[in-house]
Amino acid sequence: MNISVELTFSPLQDDFEQHIIDFIKKLRASKLVILENPLSTQIYGPYETVMQVLNKEIKTAFELIDKGLLYMKIVKSDRSEYEPHF
Repeated sequence: MNISVELTFSPLQDDFEQHIIDFIKKLRASKLVILENPLSTQIYGPYETVMQVLNKEIKTAFELIDKGLLYMKIVKSDRSEYEPHF
């Protein structure tokens, strides 16, 4: 089963930018399909693989910050090829 995940990582501290960059770089290294825009990062792939990567990288990211938020949406399908029809 493939999934699509949208993440918005928001460390609640002054030095937030480098934490976001490091988090995204670690996701890129996973070799999953990663798409980015200024507001969020999308990850696509098999459920088990995506969730294993997220479990590890979210834990690491949280350990490196004092306070933060992570918004996550999960869709049960691979939406990486989505194109608007309007």
